[in-house]
Amino acid sequence: MKLIAIDLDGTLLTDEGTISTANRSAILDAQQKGHIVCIASGRSLPDTKEILRLAKLDCPIIAGNGATSFHCGEHVHKLYLDKEVAKRIMPTLRDLHVYYEVYVDEGVLVETGMEDLLWLEMEQAGHNESYTSESLQRTIAIQHSQHGLQFIDKYETVAPDYVGIYKIFVLSFLKEKRDQLKKVLELEGDVSITSSGREKLEIAHHRASKGYALERMANHFNIPMENTVAIGDNFNDVSMFEKAGISISMGNAEEEVKQLSTYTTSNYDEEGVAKAIRRYVTSL
Repeated sequence: MKLIAIDLDGTLLTDEGTISTANRSAILDAQQKGHIVCIASGRSLPDTKEILRLAKLDCPIIAGNGATSFHCGEHVHKLYLDKEVAKRIMPTLRDLHVYYEVYVDEGVLVETGMEDLLWLEMEQAGHNESYTSESLQRTIAIQHSQHGLQFIDKYETVAPDYVGIYKIFVLSFLKEKRDQLKKVLELEGDVSITSSGREKLEIAHHRASKGYALERMANHFNIPMENTVAIGDNFNDVSMFEKAGISISMGNAEEEVKQLSTYTTSNYDEEGVAKAIRRYVTSL
């Protein structure tokens, strides 16, 4: 029996945010052969649950880049940001005028008008040809398509005590802003900083990572770490690549991520996950 942890964006999901027929079939085949297939995503728990429900799949879930994990109606573990740390981070994000989302058990909280900050940044980064009106619209559409998204006037009016935050997601097109935020966060010491893309920063409890959560999930199922498989494409997948017995990067993965993997499969839109499962797990 193996535990197979699969990332979502850039890995398992299509451009429409769904699980393809081929990938779904490979997951079901692996489950039928006695393997445990686990979703390991930076997305929120409610969002991931809904994606699986729509695909008619039942899998354990690692959410928030390993800040929380869930199986059979119960949490395997939870790691919340210290409320005093969150209380200090929030004003910094506002001072920097960056887009951010707050992840809590109920879903993802976004203050209204946040996308205006992205449009302003795109104008400031206008010399960079990779940022266009169309690409920004796609970026905003992806963020707004999350299941469990809640638009609010101000975070403190919903949760004034800063309790129950397991991830803060930051998106900025301006490197100087991201670097400035990193410097502030590094002084905190009590947080983990990872990324699912070069324009993104994801802030969580200092122990939170997909690698940590993979260990917790493997222990939950009494599966040795050498019998675990991790499939992903980006920097937030590196921690589980380092822990897993076998790591598989997508063909579209960042080059640095590929160099850290055992194998590389096809792109996410070429059924790379299905090919990886069939070649490196179920055919053995």
